[in-house]
Amino acid sequence: MPRLLARPLQQFLQTEASGGVLLLIAAAGALLWANIDPRSYETAWHTDLSVGLGRWTIDQDLRHWINDAAMAVFFFVVGLEIKRELVSGELRDRRAAILPVAAALGGMLVPALVYFSITAGTSGSRGWGIPMATDIAFAVGILAVVGRHLPSSLRLFLLTFAIVDDLGAILVIAIFYSDGISLAPLLLAAALVLFIGLLRRAQIQAGFVYLVLGIGVWLAVFASGIHATIAGVALAFVTPALAFQRPAAVSQEARRVAEETSDEPSPADIDAPQWLHLAGLTRQAVSPLARLEQALHPWTSFLIVPLFALANAGVRIGADAFSDANSTRVMIAVALGLLIGKIAGITLGALVASKLRMAQLPSDVSWTQVVGVAAVGGVGFTVSLFIAGLAFDDVRLLEGAKLGILAGSVLAGIAGSLILSRSRPRRMEDHLDTANQP
Repeated sequence: MPRLLARPLQQFLQTEASGGVLLLIAAAGALLWANIDPRSYETAWHTDLSVGLGRWTIDQDLRHWINDAAMAVFFFVVGLEIKRELVSGELRDRRAAILPVAAALGGMLVPALVYFSITAGTSGSRGWGIPMATDIAFAVGILAVVGRHLPSSLRLFLLTFAIVDDLGAILVIAIFYSDGISLAPLLLAAALVLFIGLLRRAQIQAGFVYLVLGIGVWLAVFASGIHATIAGVALAFVTPALAFQRPAAVSQEARRVAEETSDEPSPADIDAPQWLHLAGLTRQAVSPLARLEQALHPWTSFLIVPLFALANAGVRIGADAFSDANSTRVMIAVALGLLIGKIAGITLGALVASKLRMAQLPSDVSWTQVVGVAAVGGVGFTVSLFIAGLAFDDVRLLEGAKLGILAGSVLAGIAGSLILSRSRPRRMEDHLDTANQP
């Protein structure tokens, strides 16, 4: 039984689509729960939880703890991914990064314009940032399912513009969806981040110290009025991307330990101190950024993000959901922003960069595939829900935004899947035709 159950589960969790599937299950569960028993759904997530030390107390309901604290870990991992791309990934090479960056800029601006053109002058106009986001988990999951025949450069294009999109969403949250900023806590947070950076530069490796200081940064940002999840991004950017030990030195030490120890020591474990020392050195041959990203990514993909969806995706779907004109307008604006805005914006951004000869489309990627990936980019579930919660205090507008996110994301995912599944690999004649164009 353990083999029959555990092995398939392990194989599933190692697939790219697994995070998106769990997110989909959590969202479906939230919808069912909210429509079968809406009172218990709201009661559960409005349960108060107080955390305090002496006279210092934070009193929030469960939904806010998930959105403010747990999602800070999610944005910390997003920040690590962005820094990795800037240091050693596609964003390091400016020439290679121009195409996905241009696509991401178009994929943020056009959906916002589509949304604002529909809601301008109404109470729903504040939600213009909602359709700007792309959900990486869902997007990569869709590409993994329908894009087995697609070139790897297309997946790299998707990941890069989605990461730039995440960076844009973070800036939008920090600048436009933070109210009543208090300067003193903000300066304290900045000082703590700077101190953490200095400790990292001094190669201080005490994990507990960084945990305590990280909690201090989160508390200071929380008190400042800027959304507390920004603390996770700030901490990610001071996480070292370089290893503390050179691989060559660790390899040399490994050879020495192997020569000086025995396969059958007597007494047993007499060589344990040397092997533990080597294990510590081996760990230090990997950068803190890579170690933290690998350690936290499963927690965010399989626990935090699905829990966030379960707490936030529940919305009642009934005739009364369309009774309010402003709520319906928000729903339509979000859905069209994600579906039409993302397809048009991402494709247009890439096309402009290509036509201006600022960047070149990969030789094995067709424009039809770019349109398909642009449609997949319209699946804006997690961060879109997050921004919607920041944009609207009015329950009706928030529910309209959630319905728009669900409708737009589903339609964009279906459209992208159909386009990509029907697209063909780019032929050599296509490469030559493109190369010969004036």
